[in-house]
Amino acid sequence: MTLPKMVLCRQAFPDDSIVKPAETLTSLIQSSWIPEQVRPGQTVAVTGGSRGIAAIVPLMQALVAALQELGARPFIVNAMGSHGGATAEGQKELLASLGMTEATLNCPVTVSMEVDSVGELADGFPVLCDRNAARADHIILMNRIKAHTAVTGPVQSGLCKMCAVGLGKVEQASRLHRYGPSRMGRIIQDVASTLVLRAPALAGIGIVENAYGKVARLELVRPEEFPATDARLLQEAFRLTAKLPLSELDLLVVEEMGKRYSGTGLDPHVIGRLRIWGEPEPESPRIARVAVLGLDPSSHGNAQGVGLADLITERLFHDIDLAVTYKNALTTTYVQRGMIPIIGGTDRETIANAVYSIPLVRGNQLRIAWIRNTNQLEAIALSPAALAGCEPETHLEKIREIGWEFDEKGLLIPWKKI
Repeated sequence: MTLPKMVLCRQAFPDDSIVKPAETLTSLIQSSWIPEQVRPGQTVAVTGGSRGIAAIVPLMQALVAALQELGARPFIVNAMGSHGGATAEGQKELLASLGMTEATLNCPVTVSMEVDSVGELADGFPVLCDRNAARADHIILMNRIKAHTAVTGPVQSGLCKMCAVGLGKVEQASRLHRYGPSRMGRIIQDVASTLVLRAPALAGIGIVENAYGKVARLELVRPEEFPATDARLLQEAFRLTAKLPLSELDLLVVEEMGKRYSGTGLDPHVIGRLRIWGEPEPESPRIARVAVLGLDPSSHGNAQGVGLADLITERLFHDIDLAVTYKNALTTTYVQRGMIPIIGGTDRETIANAVYSIPLVRGNQLRIAWIRNTNQLEAIALSPAALAGCEPETHLEKIREIGWEFDEKGLLIPWKKI
């Protein structure tokens, strides 16, 4: 294997951020309609999702403390569709791995897959809600607003999706995904609008992250404003999101995929691959080969999105829980995303196999990018040919030249922090 020397670079993105998000949320709650509507002794269900959202534990701690200050009895409900193998045990484990435990949040964590029907859409589509949440006095939803890995349109991943897929559990997630990406956004809005009228929704907390994984926007939202807020904050998320600095690559090496980086493990918007039957692929970026080396442990074996890669290592393959991964993939109906790519061996062998499979490109002409994951793109290693092909508007600082180093087991040695 002949690999070019790489240049470790730092990308610059918009760095809007809130210095103290938990304190900001406390202030928002105190000056809102919530103190007027919550009475001592009332129960408040707070949604706990399956994503590693920026400052999620401090934010939930602040919310719980503010509700307890009002005399309310907050509790957490699992709101994550089919993740965790679509079982209560799996979803409780996911919440705990993200720091959402009774000890950490100082309130009960109630995990169940049971739902109540709270209404239906005009065409008969049922609107479902977590049973414990539906029977509480109030519900507060918390979620990150961002581009969805499949849904298109003005409303994608956010408060409306937490209503439809999160609180609706695997049953509603399964029904919803059968409508395909182009229709799902509209249905998510309609389900959310019905749910907030038929269930005791009190508020939503919308979070937008910047490219550095920090809270950039934080809003407390009235239920009837969920769709409009999702659409507005999605535009902010687009502006702040990280991306690769060039539109064409021969090889992208990803050290780790996983649920905390994207719902599909590998962000389709970053790598330019949807792999949804019947849907067109993005025009950019165009990447000939994607090689993924590891699976983040907090994914608990869920390698949903592994089918977006061309090659994976043996260690990644052995970390996959097929039952959990397949449950997630089958629920979404995007089965290509759950298919196992070529298993390349060690990290060294996998990268070598990826290079070997690229036709008609000489070693010094290879356009290669090496990243930690598809969520953290500030640091990126680029081959000279890739560096020469970066977009003119890209803000790149060259740090130093690095080589490809492997240990005695063939594992890639990550670069030191920039």
